[in-house]
Amino acid sequence: LLLPTGEATKKPTPCKRCRELVDKFNQGMVDTAKKNFGGGNTAWEEKTLSKYEFSEVRLLEIVEGLCEASDFECNQLLEEQEELLEAWWLRLKKKHPDLFEWFCVQTLKACCSPGTYGPDCLACQGGSERPCSGNGHCVGDGTREGDGSCQCHLGYQGPLCTDCMDGYFRSPTSETHSICSGWCLATCKSREQAMGDVCFLLGCHCPGEDWGGRRQSVPKPQTTFALSLLLRRACLCLAACDEACKTCVGPTNRDCGQCEVGWVRQDDTCVDVDECAAEPPPCEDTQYCENVNGSFVCEECDPTCMGCTGKGPAQCRECIAGYSKEGGQCEDIDECSLAEKPCLRDNENCYNTPGSFVCVCPDGFEEAEDTCVQTRPAGAEATEASPTQPPSREDL
Repeated sequence: LLLPTGEATKKPTPCKRCRELVDKFNQGMVDTAKKNFGGGNTAWEEKTLSKYEFSEVRLLEIVEGLCEASDFECNQLLEEQEELLEAWWLRLKKKHPDLFEWFCVQTLKACCSPGTYGPDCLACQGGSERPCSGNGHCVGDGTREGDGSCQCHLGYQGPLCTDCMDGYFRSPTSETHSICSGWCLATCKSREQAMGDVCFLLGCHCPGEDWGGRRQSVPKPQTTFALSLLLRRACLCLAACDEACKTCVGPTNRDCGQCEVGWVRQDDTCVDVDECAAEPPPCEDTQYCENVNGSFVCEECDPTCMGCTGKGPAQCRECIAGYSKEGGQCEDIDECSLAEKPCLRDNENCYNTPGSFVCVCPDGFEEAEDTCVQTRPAGAEATEASPTQPPSREDL
């Protein structure tokens, strides 16, 4: 059965494909965060093979879970760009921790950073920091498409969404911007008109509400109510409960009939509950908690942390094995530079790795029980890497 052209499934854009692949990669990192090599001797594995956390074994496990067998678009992108993902994982992750920004924006140029649009990633109308003055959506935001124009939210209009629509008024909130509040005022010629339907024709009505000429409290998502002001023969509509309110009789968090989930009433005001202050904390030991309005989010600690209070290696409670606090944050310990040498066999070279080290016999030597035995006469021309250079990743 062939669908009409307008009903055919729209092919995902390159940016959407790239973003979905990165989202799955990041989820794979979360899913494998607490695993190891699975060999039963974790200490030997980490000493011999470096840490699982930074290993090719973990990368392979993540990559294998990125695409369903039937997802042609995903598998095609992965096949084309697998070497780039490997390069980021093995060499560039520390310098470019944001995989989406490095992979989709800077390298493949399939997407743009938030607040920018189009082939050249130009700033959206109103600027990239606050597109459309925070009152609308920038067409093409974060993609290589669109024209950067503003689609304004309800209540706003104008090229930058800074003007109020009819029925809304400007309510300054700071020196830099204001809010268009959902109030409208229409003068009625008589008391009878104020109590009837004529005010609808004059532009004063509440969407989704039957005008009753009385104050009402209604649940979300309607979140509108009507009030008749007979003084000066006017009718007045107020719209949009505060986010703290489940029901309301006015536009602020002091006008709530009931508080929304995640908010609690204090001194006749619905205020946000700080779930992060709860005991025990709501997040896992490897995460830190960030409070948001009405809820909270659990974010992963930095890989160098054993417990943390916030984002980055400077917020670690303690460092994982192979790292120590330097300058207030967890830094890799260079075991090879310590006074007590970790590599004990004669002629053996030590190479530092993130969080660990590797002991390897130099070029021209081979491993014996407690020494590195020379296999090539001294002075013979080296055919492989110099003994002073670290072995290749494959050799390790």
